[in-house]
Amino acid sequence: MLTIYGVYRSRASRVYWMAEELGLEFTSVPVLQARRLDNPLASDAPVNTLSPDFAAINPMAMIPAIKDGDLVMHESLAITLYLARKHGGSLAGQSVEEDGLLTMWTMWAATEVEVHTIKLVMTYDNEKEDTEEGRATIAVASRSLKRPLAVLEKHLATTDYLVGNRFTAADLNLAEVLRYAQSEQALFDAHPKVDAWIKRCQARPAYIAMQAARSKEAV
Repeated sequence: MLTIYGVYRSRASRVYWMAEELGLEFTSVPVLQARRLDNPLASDAPVNTLSPDFAAINPMAMIPAIKDGDLVMHESLAITLYLARKHGGSLAGQSVEEDGLLTMWTMWAATEVEVHTIKLVMTYDNEKEDTEEGRATIAVASRSLKRPLAVLEKHLATTDYLVGNRFTAADLNLAEVLRYAQSEQALFDAHPKVDAWIKRCQARPAYIAMQAARSKEAV
């Protein structure tokens, strides 16, 4: 049985979405981000990323993490690739070449995109979007995203999805990273192929099911 440690309002959303896509049975162990608690080490604190029990699962004190049999993993983007490959089907690479491309786009999402989109989502999460500092952060992050979005727009001009013209783990990973930037609609208006692609990804029943579960969690 797959066990997912985390909450839906975190990067664990990617793992929950993948589990839904694959139709996997799983146990969800809620683990809050320590930053959301006044005293995460208090004796009555809910299980969080600084809890000693969770440190045995991920000593980096980050969510998500999984346990699948004897295998323990963290790093959300790697987890989704692992689950897709283990359970096969169209979400995984169908050749060595496709495996390479799924890895490439996933690494690209982490190194070229999320470094900017995370600044956007954290600005809004911390309710700083209307401050001078927040507006400056949003402007810089949005400007920094223009080049990768232009690259993605060009790629999607001849295909509906990233690899093999079908929805794969690479699309899931990048769509979740780019979701953090959807507060800035002007970016997507300027890149209509990207806008149409992310809407296709987010129209999938598994994504909708993940978001339904996410909406039930406390903000």
